[in-house]
Amino acid sequence: MKHTIKIKSLKAIIGKQIAIYRTIFSWCWIRFICWIPSKTTRRFLLNRYQNVKIAAKVPIYRGGLYWKGPLEIGKGSSIGFKCHLDCRRGIKIGRNVCLASEVMIWTLHHDYNDIHFIAKGAPVIIKDYVWICARAIVLPGITIGEGAIVAAGAVVCKDVEPWTVVGGVPAKKIGVRDRKEYDYTPGSYWIPLF
Repeated sequence: MKHTIKIKSLKAIIGKQIAIYRTIFSWCWIRFICWIPSKTTRRFLLNRYQNVKIAAKVPIYRGGLYWKGPLEIGKGSSIGFKCHLDCRRGIKIGRNVCLASEVMIWTLHHDYNDIHFIAKGAPVIIKDYVWICARAIVLPGITIGEGAIVAAGAVVCKDVEPWTVVGGVPAKKIGVRDRKEYDYTPGSYWIPLF
């Protein structure tokens, strides 16, 4: 019996230590790490964080916010300046995806019809060769299909079909992207910007 109590108290202590570590990391990220003038260092430090898998050479530009949770970014993708990634329910970004500056991806929000205003949400999935333009907002539970484009300032509140261009508030189909064997890698443009 004493042995069981010791194990439970040890687990509680370790759980508290992990929570403290995550809080300190989040605070350090917001205050310092996101402003370090090195895309490689920011990627390295995020990859050392729990539930984060970012492919090699993915540039993560300065000023972004990362809310703890599962995050996966595929090879050849690029994360622009001041992007906000709310990973609490999980974000999966495919290969060769371009997130322009100040894009916001949310995985949690409030249920405004609930008497307790509870939080609810779901993971966001962004497939290969997607381009999300500046200041676009993607809401919880959205899947953006392969090759789709989200116009600047759009608010995506429904799934986006593959090879579709959407824009507006709320985002609606405004065009179609040609289906081709695209061969570009946004993450390979190592422009000397930090």
